[in-house]
Amino acid sequence: MDERESMRDLRRIPGVGPRMAEDLLRLGYRRVAELAGADPQQMYERLMALEGCHVDRCVLYVFRCAQYFARTEGQARDPELLKWWNWKDGQ
Repeated sequence: MDERESMRDLRRIPGVGPRMAEDLLRLGYRRVAELAGADPQQMYERLMALEGCHVDRCVLYVFRCAQYFARTEGQARDPELLKWWNWKDGQ
């Protein structure tokens, strides 16, 4: 899968636009399916290390939503869980 195909696949995830898809690529994810077993907290911490600075916590919420999207591929999904803001801490 080339980078263009990867970007297209990753952008199927609700809340993932071009910049977030680029971040996922930088973290080594090329396909939605690869996110199914990922740890969103570790992804967030790795991204901060790559950036060398604090990354907005909303990115963690998108990673949580992306992991849910990937692990429920081919299943009925809760529409509320496809909204990244519903993955905030304590919800």
